Amino acid sequence: MITLTIVALLPFLFAVFISFHEMKFGKFGDFAGFGNYVELLSDGRFWNALGVAVLFVAIAVPLEFMLGLTGALVLSRPIWGRSVLIPFLFIPTMMAPIVVGLLWKIMLAGSWGLLSYNVIEPLGLAGETSIFASPDYALFALIFVDIWQWTPFMMLAFFAGLQALPINPFRAAAVDGANPIQRFFWLTLPMMTPLLVVIGLLRLIDAFKVFDSIFILTGGGPGTQTEMPSVLAYKMTFEFWNIGEASALAVVVWVLFFVFCNVFYQVAKKKLNAF
Repeated sequence: MITLTIVALLPFLFAVFISFHEMKFGKFGDFAGFGNYVELLSDGRFWNALGVAVLFVAIAVPLEFMLGLTGALVLSRPIWGRSVLIPFLFIPTMMAPIVVGLLWKIMLAGSWGLLSYNVIEPLGLAGETSIFASPDYALFALIFVDIWQWTPFMMLAFFAGLQALPINPFRAAAVDGANPIQRFFWLTLPMMTPLLVVIGLLRLIDAFKVFDSIFILTGGGPGTQTEMPSVLAYKMTFEFWNIGEASALAVVVWVLFFVFCNVFYQVAKKKLNAF
């Protein structure tokens, strides 16, 4: 608790304090009240960043969830070489985000990247430029990279959950004549619900605040097509040096997630009996 207070709570409270003051170029100014918040909420760039983040999360997380659960169900079957396959599947998640960014920047670079030359260019999706420079496809390329990196994590988490399920209910259901689909929907999903809900919530939070891969691959561009709140906060702080408004952005995002997580928790508790 002392460690959490020092490295998390105190800096956050200091950010809240800064958000109520004029602070540019690292120097405190006058007390601004809610001025930074008004300026932030009237900035179209902030709402664009929120929209980009919502679209990113709405596409990436459900796909990671479904692919991860499907992969976990496949891995739970008797597959030859499974003990060797599982560590290899976990490689993308073990990579540092900056390494993932550099890897895919090379793979999808201009007309000479491995996938650019063999897949994207023949399909005419991005012409002679990198797909990360395309206003139409840059965000979807980032979503693809996120799915590639985090689906193995979801898969292995769900696989561990499947391995922990008791076997007797499934044997009883098989004796009663339940087919695999019925056993999945009436036994596997209900018993896996707490794990599914927790992993899903953690992945939602993590996907919303993704920074590393976006910073490496697009920097929020082209224009503001892939600029999420984390990237916008970085630019406000270290490019525009508008630290007061950047702190207000951090506080607003925290409030939004605090409300979302509470609503999510109550719904999961009452409707799904997950907690």
